[in-house]
Amino acid sequence: MNEQTASRVQLSVSGLSKRFGATQALAGVDLEVASGEVHAVLGENGAGKSTLMKVLSGAYRPDAGRIDFAGRPYRPDSPLQARDIGVAMIYQELTLAPHLSVEENLVLGAEPARFGWIDRRRRRERARRALATVNHSELPLDVAVHRLSIAQQQVVEIARACSQDARLFIMDEPTSSLSRIDVANLFTLVRQLRERGVSVIYISHFLEECIEICDRYTVLRDGRSVGSGNIWPGSMDHIVRLMVGGDAKDAFQRGHSSLGKTVLELKDLSGLRKPRSVSFSLREGEILGVAGLVGAGRSETVRVCFGLDRLLSGAIYVLGSDRSFATPSERLNSGIGLLSENRKDEGLMLNRSVEENLTLSRLSPFSRGGFVDKHRQMEVANVLMGKLGIRARSSKQKVDELSGGNQQKVALGRLLHHDCKVLLLDEPTRGIDIASRTEIYRLMGELAASGKAILFISSYLPELLAVCDTIAVMSRGVISAVRRAQDWTEHDILVAAVGGK
Repeated sequence: MNEQTASRVQLSVSGLSKRFGATQALAGVDLEVASGEVHAVLGENGAGKSTLMKVLSGAYRPDAGRIDFAGRPYRPDSPLQARDIGVAMIYQELTLAPHLSVEENLVLGAEPARFGWIDRRRRRERARRALATVNHSELPLDVAVHRLSIAQQQVVEIARACSQDARLFIMDEPTSSLSRIDVANLFTLVRQLRERGVSVIYISHFLEECIEICDRYTVLRDGRSVGSGNIWPGSMDHIVRLMVGGDAKDAFQRGHSSLGKTVLELKDLSGLRKPRSVSFSLREGEILGVAGLVGAGRSETVRVCFGLDRLLSGAIYVLGSDRSFATPSERLNSGIGLLSENRKDEGLMLNRSVEENLTLSRLSPFSRGGFVDKHRQMEVANVLMGKLGIRARSSKQKVDELSGGNQQKVALGRLLHHDCKVLLLDEPTRGIDIASRTEIYRLMGELAASGKAILFISSYLPELLAVCDTIAVMSRGVISAVRRAQDWTEHDILVAAVGGK
């Protein structure tokens, strides 16, 4: 940090430590963020990012170290006190009251009152000013927040913090559920905050985003800050080396397997709203990537294919036989497995153990006469954990205690336990760190080499281009083009995704 930047430091963290029992979550973290700076905090899952942010937002008290904010010692007792001081946390899971209106959310906890009653006129004026502050006066004040898009809800959350004079925003994976257009709009808002002298700590697993929007970075590894500096277009490889000890390009390497017979074929598939007349085939050993914008119909296609959503017309062929109408359990029994994009609600039992999540949907290998051989079940789970590299204290640990990358591997392991021949993977790398992504790419390559067929939905174009044999692009519920991966560029995929020629 140069002299000019140091003279306007907004946040200074020195030697910060935090322990939970035997786990040292933070072990001497240093961080400096200047006024009007967008600062990326990067690291693998488990590196200490979440703990650091919870300390800064007042949810945790540090064991050691010093924090100064706006030139004064900073040690909040609660998130509310941190917000009052000027530090606002924008979580990946937004903290709005979904059934209250936009207006009510914007002033929640700070409602203007008169004679003990809420002054509705002043409340409305304050809500309008809050939206105007972030240049989004078009949002309807009387609509319940749950009726807004995720991007609009994010605007409400940021506007609320701005109205309370927040001088430091902490944004945790703010773009994980946004379309490219919404991401562009969010970046515009972040730049507006920067121009007003507001500081932003930006956490994201998408390094391309950080290079586009951030000024500087700090990398955490094993609870320590291991490097920081200015962000520039060529800094990605250096940042990745700090995070995982390898080059960025190494995360995408895989050998290509030979393709066998067709195992899954869709002909003119149509659902209630989407997809609309989708056709493609998937062969043994093939990784078929499906690209497209949010709302293109990719998830709807695999849900219809798996039997979760209603099939209106068309046909689904499994190994050459018409299997158009089937339940999810019948699909599993025929060797087709689905990994949902919403792993927490549809892919995992968060309050149950790793062992149960891996095996409960298929107990037949270790049950007899209605009784489960618990020892054998544990052995099977441990084999899967070893194969997938799932990091947990034991197979008995609850899934909600694992990192996002390990949770995703548990969800994938359940399909391997079923010995699925066809894997429908919907955004399997969303929200997980580079190291976990690399492991999933490696596993996908191994599965393809063993003859498995993989349908891979992703919004992250570099990984599609690197790990897939074939890429199909969806636009408005229709497959617009299918080509070999080497025949695509990111530009061509985006043109096809928006319906261009």
